[in-house]
Amino acid sequence: MNISIVGRQLELTEPIKSYIENAFETLGKYNLDIISGRCVVSADEKQGRKGFNAEFALNMAHKDTIVIRQKDKDLYAAVDLAIDRASKVLRREHDKKITVKGKDDGKEVRARIAEEPVEGVDEIIPMELELYKPLEIEEALEHLKNSEMQFYVFNDIDAKMRVIYKRADGKFGLY
Repeated sequence: MNISIVGRQLELTEPIKSYIENAFETLGKYNLDIISGRCVVSADEKQGRKGFNAEFALNMAHKDTIVIRQKDKDLYAAVDLAIDRASKVLRREHDKKITVKGKDDGKEVRARIAEEPVEGVDEIIPMELELYKPLEIEEALEHLKNSEMQFYVFNDIDAKMRVIYKRADGKFGLY
């Protein structure tokens, strides 16, 4: 990231420059491809009161430029407040980037599982469960007895997810 620090009506000392450079470095944790950052610090005196303005401009690849202006009596406080606001904006952008990537609802993972062979297992066939209709336990037991499945997953009348299964001794178990 290219960093530019400018002082208007203010002499920039080395501690101020290094403080602003460190502030820019904290913005790198969001991995958002920030091309350049510019900070303009200016002294402002209105009606006999001194104050400082800090303006940060962040140029990002494939995004609009983010500009944040902050005023305060203390220069370091103005820089800190501006960086906090920039962090919030960059965190939102980072979260958008993550949620857009994860929009496939697991279809890609299920497809990859179906294609990959698993050691010791001939073939895994993904199935969709029919959990939309609540069943009595007796109905689920009949369904399991009439099929060749080892277990059956269902929602009972109280909307609890239950599993009924065949035991090795020929009886049935219920979770």
